[in-house]
Amino acid sequence: MDLLRNRRKQAASTEPSIEPSIDVTVTSLPSLSGSASPPEPWEEVDISSSDYARRRRELMEMMVDLRSMGADSLIALPSVVVIGGQSAGKSSLVEAVSGINVPRDSGTCTRCPMECNMSSHATSWSCTITLRFGFDSNGLDLQKPTNVQFGRTITDRSEFEVWLRRAQAAILNPNVPSSTFHTKTIEELRNIKNTLKFSRNVVCVSIEDPDATDLSFYDLPDDMENQQSMSLARAADPNGKRTIGVLTKPDTLGTGAINQRRKWIEIIEGRSEEHTLRHGFYCVRLPDDAERAQRLSRAESQRRAAEYFDTTSPWKDVIDRRRFGIPGFVSDISQLLIRLIEEALPRLREDVDALLAKCTKDFDELPPPLENDPQIEVLGRMNAFCDDFKSFANGSHEDKRLAQRNRALYAIFKRDIRGTAPDFRPFNDPEDYVPLDDTEENMTLTERDPGVKMMGIYDIRKAIQEAIGWELPNNVPYQAKANLIAQFTKLWVTPSERCLVGVNNVLDQVIDALISTHFGRFKVLEEYFGNLIRIQVDICKARARGAVKTALDLETTTPHYTQNTHYLQTLREKWLGHYKRVRSRPSMYRAPIRHIEEVVEPMVSKPRLTNIPNRSTSPSPDIDSPPPFKEFMYNGSSMTGLVKSPGKPNGPKLETPEAKALRALAEAGYAGLRVSDLARLLPPDSFEEELVVMADVRAYYHVAYKASLTHHLRFNALITSSSASLTIFLSRSSMLSIMPWQNNFLQSLLTSLLS
Repeated sequence: MDLLRNRRKQAASTEPSIEPSIDVTVTSLPSLSGSASPPEPWEEVDISSSDYARRRRELMEMMVDLRSMGADSLIALPSVVVIGGQSAGKSSLVEAVSGINVPRDSGTCTRCPMECNMSSHATSWSCTITLRFGFDSNGLDLQKPTNVQFGRTITDRSEFEVWLRRAQAAILNPNVPSSTFHTKTIEELRNIKNTLKFSRNVVCVSIEDPDATDLSFYDLPDDMENQQSMSLARAADPNGKRTIGVLTKPDTLGTGAINQRRKWIEIIEGRSEEHTLRHGFYCVRLPDDAERAQRLSRAESQRRAAEYFDTTSPWKDVIDRRRFGIPGFVSDISQLLIRLIEEALPRLREDVDALLAKCTKDFDELPPPLENDPQIEVLGRMNAFCDDFKSFANGSHEDKRLAQRNRALYAIFKRDIRGTAPDFRPFNDPEDYVPLDDTEENMTLTERDPGVKMMGIYDIRKAIQEAIGWELPNNVPYQAKANLIAQFTKLWVTPSERCLVGVNNVLDQVIDALISTHFGRFKVLEEYFGNLIRIQVDICKARARGAVKTALDLETTTPHYTQNTHYLQTLREKWLGHYKRVRSRPSMYRAPIRHIEEVVEPMVSKPRLTNIPNRSTSPSPDIDSPPPFKEFMYNGSSMTGLVKSPGKPNGPKLETPEAKALRALAEAGYAGLRVSDLARLLPPDSFEEELVVMADVRAYYHVAYKASLTHHLRFNALITSSSASLTIFLSRSSMLSIMPWQNNFLQSLLTSLLS
């Protein structure tokens, strides 16, 4: 900041503002031409003695200093950028302006940017090269650019080219120490297989030359696959307000190329509608290969170019002579750059002040310094993290999101497993009848797993027949039931895995939030403990996955076994009686015919259970337990099962048919019977075996369903054990402080965090 203020005090700014950079577009157009006017004698322009060199050197030095500090990544600094396609004469132009030789092998091109800073404030020629690394090998910005001095100070111009080649090779091979290239010969450099084809890192060349002008410019890489330099310039500067065109190789136009020469003159004089720039075009004649081989001085090269333009038509007829040759071009562009720098100073000051204000604000937002010893601070944060995580896991924390979101996941899992219930319909044409999802005939599932297959009485018979081996007659193969059981248990894998993934995601979010809360103040500490914690969490996740797999294996593999035999037998009898009653009254269970108005009714979003049409509307049974049954028992003295008369709420209560039957049986000496026992009085059914298989499989589903839910609800216990494991693990980690090297590590870690 002080540097900017000091430099600014040495410069004046009075001109109107222009854009913050100048694009010099080098274009070789051997197909354009022009008109004639009286020649004007050429005068050599002494750039080093101009007002620009005497009065504005400080501005150039300020720009160089700011770039070396990496300021150009934060604020826009005025600069001159040279672009042009390969073989358009860009390298020759750079040589003519700077007085240095650049690599010119056939087929080569610039592979990385070159920043050339020229100063005339010297008594003899010298040059230093610096490598500025602001990007990684993938072209991404580095947090802080670095400047590496490359080699010694060069005092012999003839050595510059090889040193520039070495510097470019070092930029294109960032994984190799730059000092490795200090002694490479040109032949060795040509044979190197570079790691990068192009690089955004910069070779900075600082030239002290008493015969030069104070000028700074960038020579950008040539993209061999994109030679449209004018298109690039127009994309960056569509209105041509900060682009200067340079036409090269005018001596390649033959005397017969009249139309081409005329077009060139129109461009140079600003009369071309196709090529229009605010600052116009310049035309330069640069040394050819033979002249470069002669090692001509800068003055001699400029003299020959001036002689060519003054004696050759149509160039000698153009009135504005400053549009021809290097001296006029350099003088104009240097003055334009200085004006640009001067006018940018207020903006630069504002930008720097804004950055300083932001930096100050960031400092003010930092938390107060630590009051405790760094070790105590780290251990305290670690213990606080463990306590919070444990309270999250057991539900005692004021933030209940872990428990609440997991409960929601368990409810979804419960619904999904309930949706895998077998869809047995004991009829010849099951599709013509309603589903039987509870023995009370109150509810039917609408969100059924798509893998559940509707099965009728003949489907069950087919399953039995396909499983028959060498069993004796009148024996249903156990394999038939096992195959039917497998049809629904195999559907439990996906909901189980989906539930586990959801639980893990919730756990990760809570862990990440707690890590940020307790360690986020110190980013290095956050990363260090975050890695330790996540490793332990992954171990707990693997343990949970193993538990889920074990639970699934118990249900999806044979033998199918349970010790809850009383519950299984009770359910079997109830479902067998239900299936028999249903078969005895098939007309009551036929699927209703949907009317048009029913079809177009809007559907309720994801109903869990819905009433069967035209059936009882009693409350839904809890899906954790088997569906409840209305049981009527007559013990000889009292009888339940009375209903009120229809339309007469206060009228006499009527006895249901089932109650009448039970009362009559009790009077006949058969007391203690229930409604479910009445199904035994039905005549034998030709599909008795199939009904028994249906009842057995459906009863086992309910037993396995409850057991599966119990297994998966152990996720809570696994998360709690994860908390305990993390607490023990991190508490043991706290013992690191008693070991000398770990004590030093914590001290250095906290020191770096607080610095």
